[in-house]
Amino acid sequence: MDDAAWVEIFELRRPFLTGLAYRMLGSRADAEDVVQDVFVKWLGTDRYAVDNPAAWLTTVCTRRCLNELESARRARTEYFGMWLPEPVQGSGAQSPEQEAELACSLSTAFLLLLERLAPKERAAYLLHEIFGLGHAEVASAIGVREEACRKLVSRARVNIGRPVARQHVPPHRQQSLLHAFRHAISTGQTDLLSGLLAEDVVLAADGGGKVAAIATPLSGRETVLGFIATSLSAWWRGYAWEETTINGSHGALLRSGGVLEAAVSFSYDSQGCATGIYVVRNPDKLASLSLGGVA
Repeated sequence: MDDAAWVEIFELRRPFLTGLAYRMLGSRADAEDVVQDVFVKWLGTDRYAVDNPAAWLTTVCTRRCLNELESARRARTEYFGMWLPEPVQGSGAQSPEQEAELACSLSTAFLLLLERLAPKERAAYLLHEIFGLGHAEVASAIGVREEACRKLVSRARVNIGRPVARQHVPPHRQQSLLHAFRHAISTGQTDLLSGLLAEDVVLAADGGGKVAAIATPLSGRETVLGFIATSLSAWWRGYAWEETTINGSHGALLRSGGVLEAAVSFSYDSQGCATGIYVVRNPDKLASLSLGGVA
């Protein structure tokens, strides 16, 4: 088998590896770095000795992510303000059904839930619950016994509090929320938006200490609406809006003078009301939005 064939084997697995690494790390840039490291290791290994290339690549990627996650968690204790996952634009979905599933496991709200988990819990949960690997495969990938793997998955379910919601908010409902949010920003009037927000809605922003952003999340419908009607409306009224898919659901990119200033995404409850409004302003996290979707 020539080198091109070995590269093709890897490229067929790349979307899976990128999707896994992104969910593990919450960063598209870091995920791309991990996958590139896996590629280099793949080219340097005795590939004829690898019985199952997919399993080998999954194992190497998972363990590399576990090492990165330990370092990232230490760094996040010193992060300025609220840490939010790096947004990804678009979707790797090939069908409406796939798009709905992606929206469940790519949402900012779900990625924040994953932050509750210890690194191996996170890896076990993702590989088993999201990517559908068997307990034996997962155990091999993270380097534990199968019984221990089952306990990790079970404990992760408890720590997260509930399984990933399989109900996808209809696109027209997402569109209504996005338009009402934009209307509130443009006019300072929140009547349309009010009925689309959950009572306990949270607005969180991530500036990374590099641009202005609220340092702590705002909670409660009236508090959030007041902030949107006054502060956000005054700051963002002149921004150009681009509606797009962010982390699997309807969102928006906001620009000023051609410069990307913010990415906005939402989370929802079972009634389709917004439970979270997430604003990423950290320029480092906005830099990789053009790379496309995550599978």
